[in-house]
Amino acid sequence: MCLTFVFLLLSLGGLALAGTVTYDWSIDWVTAAPDGFSRQVIGINGAWPCPPIEATVGDTVVINVYNNLGSESTGIHFHGLSQTGTQVMDGPSGVTQCPIPPGSHFTYSFQIDSPGSYWYHSHNKGQYPDGLRGPIVVHDPADPYAGQYDEEFVLTTSDWYHDTVPVLLQQLLSPSNTIFLPPFPDALLLNDSQNVTFQFTAGKTYKIDIISMAALASTFIQFDSHTMRVIGVDGTYIQQHDAYQIRVAPAQRYTVLLNAQPTTRRNYAFLASLDENRDYLNDANPVYPFNVTGYLVYDDTKPLPGPYIVNQWSIVNDFTFVALDDQALLGTPDVEITLNFAFCLDSGGIPRACFNNISYVPQKVPSLFTALSTGPSNSNPTIYGQISPFIAPGGSIVQLTINNLDAAIHPFHLHGHQFQVCERPSSNSGSFNGHTRNFPAVPMRRDTVAVNPRSYAVVRFVADNPGVWLFHCHIEWHVVMGLTATLIEAPESLRGLTIPSDHQAACQAQDIPTSGNAAGNMGNLTDLSGANTVAVYPDYGATYSSPQKKRGVARVRRGGEVFAWR
Repeated sequence: MCLTFVFLLLSLGGLALAGTVTYDWSIDWVTAAPDGFSRQVIGINGAWPCPPIEATVGDTVVINVYNNLGSESTGIHFHGLSQTGTQVMDGPSGVTQCPIPPGSHFTYSFQIDSPGSYWYHSHNKGQYPDGLRGPIVVHDPADPYAGQYDEEFVLTTSDWYHDTVPVLLQQLLSPSNTIFLPPFPDALLLNDSQNVTFQFTAGKTYKIDIISMAALASTFIQFDSHTMRVIGVDGTYIQQHDAYQIRVAPAQRYTVLLNAQPTTRRNYAFLASLDENRDYLNDANPVYPFNVTGYLVYDDTKPLPGPYIVNQWSIVNDFTFVALDDQALLGTPDVEITLNFAFCLDSGGIPRACFNNISYVPQKVPSLFTALSTGPSNSNPTIYGQISPFIAPGGSIVQLTINNLDAAIHPFHLHGHQFQVCERPSSNSGSFNGHTRNFPAVPMRRDTVAVNPRSYAVVRFVADNPGVWLFHCHIEWHVVMGLTATLIEAPESLRGLTIPSDHQAACQAQDIPTSGNAAGNMGNLTDLSGANTVAVYPDYGATYSSPQKKRGVARVRRGGEVFAWR
């Protein structure tokens, strides 16, 4: 089934005023075969692919979730949305909430303050490669590129696995996995299918929101005879930049404009190619095992072209992009954080991934709840346990350096922020030496940066969003292996904030404490007796079943109107 979302500009008039958009979702097991291989996947309201979230800047989005997975907990993160003032709605289990247990209801509610393309996905025990992910499109009444395009499409890309996540994690987290190999996918999907067409009309211009929902591999994209004009990355507008080829790393988004051809003399193809190489630029013989050809159809009576072939990938360098609002490079940092990434082993010989020789271990108390309940002590990183916590006082300028000591490219994502990418040199440049002479005057901003192998990236942002935010590699298998750090931002503004009742209920149903330090201790907060120091093995503790499926449609309400995504 080809999943193509088309947003007509004529329909946008009804989205100009801020309102409340409500979704009612039952998270279910369903059967799907997007590449011809049938398997159980996690869908919504008895259907898969999962439905999009569509809203306008200023809207409040309410998502009422029912966990109908039978034996699996779950949770949803809204990737790229800042969650300003709604820290508790960010979604990662063990961080801003307890997992949603089977048979439970849970509500996410937040206001959207930034336009662009985003996506949602499970942030619970490596779950989203089993299907629980979908696009988010936020329309902008003040779009600086309004009038330059006629219609809008969404193009998602993702790698796909035939085995379920628990099976893959057993292989990944095995002492025999001595070279830290992640699971490799079985297919590439576009719009959760391998049969994608967009209807084009000669002379029109199309806005395409390209969203990677991958768990491991990046995707190269090129359109035949249509130059991409990149106008946004990860929800940030940029000065228009032409590109013939782009590489979309896991969790990244690109917004591009395509000018249709002036005539309908033929139809055109585009190619998506999955990048499973460690370093495609420097590998001797890079391999691209999965390729999908999509089509721009001008005339249904004319034949589709054959498979599109690209002889060499030479992608645009996103570091050269310039933010459209001309936000200048932030000044001298008040807080400097350096994270050295390498693979490691835990005390049981299980392969892990480490920042500064520490692998992230989920704690007994969700980290945000520790920040809310420990008063002035919440600025002491010790009380948070082994989550690689870093404190950033409110209003401080933070400089975060990632030294990638590995031989592969890795995409790193920060929750709650879009950061300035100050430096991101080529492969084999070594670790950052502290010099800033190469920093651009107006850096690109995004929330997920691809860091080259044996090289580094330097990013900056202002700590103006109080909360507990993860910073992690967005290769999902590396998240499971512990490649995560935690930013405790403006802890002074978090003291005493309340936890919603359904969040509390989810924790109570699983005997998870909601106050105290990482171990749940409230007396001596530096006493971490009982805190977790080694991740549970295997990390995925629950078993899969095939519960009775609850059929239906995903419903979205705007005011008194009801729309359905089937």
